[in-house]
Amino acid sequence: MNDDPIPISLVANYMFCPRRAWLEAVGERVDSAQMSQGTYDHRKVDCIAGADDSDDYRAVNVRHEVWGVAGRLDAAKMTDEGVIIREYKATPVKRAMIVTDAMRTQLALQAACLEDMGFRVAGAEIFFTTHHRNVEVELGSEDYERAHTAVKETRALINSDSAPEPLEDDARCMRCSHVGVCLPEERKLTSVRHRVMVTSPDNQVTHLATPGAKAFSRAGRMVVLKNGEEIASIPLDTIQGLQVHGNTDLSSGLMRELMWRDIPVLWCSGTGRLYGWTMPSYGPNGSARVQQHVASHEGRLGLAREFIVAKVHNQSVLLRRSDRSNPVLEQLLLIEKTVRNTNRWQDVLGLEGKAAALYFSQFGMLIKQDKREDWPWTARMKRPAPDALNSLLDYTYSLLLSDCIRALISCGLDPHAGFLHSSKRNKPALALDLMEEFRAPVADSVVQTVVNNGEVSPDGFIYSLGSSVRMSDMARKSLIGAYERRMQTELTHPIFGYKASWRRIVEIQARMILGYLDGTQQTYRGIRIR
Repeated sequence: MNDDPIPISLVANYMFCPRRAWLEAVGERVDSAQMSQGTYDHRKVDCIAGADDSDDYRAVNVRHEVWGVAGRLDAAKMTDEGVIIREYKATPVKRAMIVTDAMRTQLALQAACLEDMGFRVAGAEIFFTTHHRNVEVELGSEDYERAHTAVKETRALINSDSAPEPLEDDARCMRCSHVGVCLPEERKLTSVRHRVMVTSPDNQVTHLATPGAKAFSRAGRMVVLKNGEEIASIPLDTIQGLQVHGNTDLSSGLMRELMWRDIPVLWCSGTGRLYGWTMPSYGPNGSARVQQHVASHEGRLGLAREFIVAKVHNQSVLLRRSDRSNPVLEQLLLIEKTVRNTNRWQDVLGLEGKAAALYFSQFGMLIKQDKREDWPWTARMKRPAPDALNSLLDYTYSLLLSDCIRALISCGLDPHAGFLHSSKRNKPALALDLMEEFRAPVADSVVQTVVNNGEVSPDGFIYSLGSSVRMSDMARKSLIGAYERRMQTELTHPIFGYKASWRRIVEIQARMILGYLDGTQQTYRGIRIR
């Protein structure tokens, strides 16, 4: 709403980069070493010696009614001449203590707010916490004019219907905390000259797969008990996502804590069927999500084609790695070329079905010859799985679907509004779209690995009435472990040329869909392995 006050921090971000301000305004939140240091330093500010002095104030809320801007002062000191504003900034040690235009604008806005509230401002200063040095900043009329103009421009930006274009080959991107969600160079779908530094690389998806276990939060950790005995204790700060398998309970306190931390929780059955997920009510990119639903209703054939072109290509590569003379490779190559020039959504689906039939007719060839007798393969048959290999595929596809859902949620897209799969089936259509290009290089590859390496035994399956099969608890945990190793494996990105894990690549592709929908990217290109 136009009447809502604009945060001062958002105006400062606008001065640094309009697209970063846009990302902040649409709800994109990130963490970085410098931001974490700043948060820690601000926490120390509230406990600084001398805080009991009646003339010293911490975390002071201020607002300018006329300009429509609001914010918070780190610290303020009352003197006979007026209020002295102090801001705390964390700066890398090797970088000089430079007061940037964004910092000056922030101070000018804080000073203007205080004056609008009836206080006289006697001075402003910035304390660089990394260097432990204080720098005085003299504000002039031009600073106030620039600050007022920046407020107007920021309001116009956040009320705009389209996202601003990313910066091109700009040094600011190299030290921006939002580069991992903005992806400024990736939007061109060419090799990236500067490596993207992704935050929180050590955080992992945690799986609760022990039947009868109970998990709850305690002192910043997720504690897991079974029969009254502690079997796991994990810091909540290291959890990127939580997946619950089968009969495992979560306390309401733990679920609430995970939602506060924007950590999605996904539930699946003991056989791997995904039942649902929880997420906070607030998420980023609400406007883009509306555009997504409109585009899903109208159809985007280019997206649908690219999902299947990448899928068929990756199926061909996986078969070729096992047998370069496989008889279906030429047919798959022809289908891949045909899909590129298809002009009807129905034809794309028909060709995808034909390619899947050819690929799965040869899936047994991915298993080592000396193991094929113990791992018989007839055809791809979905739930209930009639044999061990189909059971492994079903479960691994559910794990991959969960990762695709997490990636889409992280950038604010609706997993249900798709472009290839129909939303009328009441399934997470866009997540199913996104996972198509990852089925062969991730899920199928994991199944091939656990069988050929003997990580899962043919004895690790339970047969029911001769018509369905499910994994034992040990086999399921072995499969989940192999899948997580695969998702954490780093490879050179086929398009952008830098190293990234498979899980990060899934998120990058989700953001490529977002870029296509918000107009900052002309086309979408799927992942093609070599």
